[in-house]
Amino acid sequence: MHPEQRVVDAARIMERRHIDRLPVVDEEDRLIGITTRRDLLRVFLRTDEEIREAVAGIVYPHGPAHDAGRLHIDVRDGIVTIAGVAGPEINTTAVVRAAWRVDGVVGVVNRLTADGRDDSPAPCTPPSP
Repeated sequence: MHPEQRVVDAARIMERRHIDRLPVVDEEDRLIGITTRRDLLRVFLRTDEEIREAVAGIVYPHGPAHDAGRLHIDVRDGIVTIAGVAGPEINTTAVVRAAWRVDGVVGVVNRLTADGRDDSPAPCTPPSP
C-alpha cells in the first residue's frame, strides 16, 4: 500500500489475502511502515460526532458559506444523513460522494431538496473505487 491510498482499500486487501499486516511503501516502493488490522479498525471506530465533523469539513466547501446553514448533517451509527435545501450552486452529487469518502462512514442518505421542493429522500450507494 502507498500512504495516499484509502483505508478501505487496505482493509479489502487484508481481508481478501487473509493477512494481518500490510507494508506501506513510498513512491519508490521503499518500506516506510507497517499497518495492521488494529490500525485500520481504529479508523472505523470513530464516534458519530467525529464523523459528522469530518463530513462537515469537506461538505461545506462544496457550497458558498452563506448556504452552509441550509445544509444539515446528522450521523447515527456511521450513517450520514445530509438534509436541507440545495441551491443551484451546490453540486449535490459531489456532496454525497465527498461524504462517502470519509473514513468511518458506512452509509449516506441524501435528503437534500432543490429550491424548496419536497423530493423523496433516497439512500445513496457508495461511489465506485
